[in-house]
Formats: sequence, C-alpha cells, structure tokens
Amino acid sequence: MRDPRERLMDILEAVAAIEKYAARGREVFARDELVQTWIVHNLQIIGEAAANLGIAFHDSHPSVPWAPIVAMRNILVHEYFGIDANEVWRAVEKDLPVLKKAIGEILQEIN
Repeated sequence: MRDPRERLMDILEAVAAIEKYAARGREVFARDELVQTWIVHNLQIIGEAAANLGIAFHDSHPSVPWAPIVAMRNILVHEYFGIDANEVWRAVEKDLPVLKKAIGEILQEIN
C-alpha cells in the first residue's frame, strides 16, 4: 500500500505531466485528441491519488479541496461522454497551479 507521501508525489507527477502538454496552449488542447486524452488521464490520476489519501488525511489538510478533486475524477471516469472540455481546461489553468503549491507545502510539512 502506498503511503501519503507517495500519493502526494503521484499528484505532483501528474501535474507535471499535464503542464508539459498544457504549455502548448488552449488551441492545441481544443484540436488535439491525444493532448486531451493525456490531460484527462492525468487528472484521473490526481483524483485517484487524492481519494486514496483518505478522509482522515483530507480532514487534517483542509486547505485542499479534496472533495471536488475526487468528484472531478469520478466524472472523468464515469461520465466520459459528457466531459466538458472547457471545464477541464479551466481546471488546468486555474486549479492545478493552486493544487501544486498546496501539495508542495503538505510535503514539506510531513517531511
């Protein structure tokens, strides 16, 4: 079983993977199915890692919006025909930088 530090590192690795292709811009994301799939897949990894941290961990780190992160993962996995590309891109632009910073701070705290 992976410990919280490993799961937090999984989140940071997925954020870095998303950043790699998101750097190409919104237009590339909008027209390139492979970029869309890559980003959605890594958002799923973030949500899965977040979910597996558990409620006690979430409660001890309330600055991170764990429930919406897990909810997005569930939508991406179970409602895949209804994925809103604009919402995905908004999460990439607005939410990932904040999440990356928060996860980095938690990692420093638990070291």
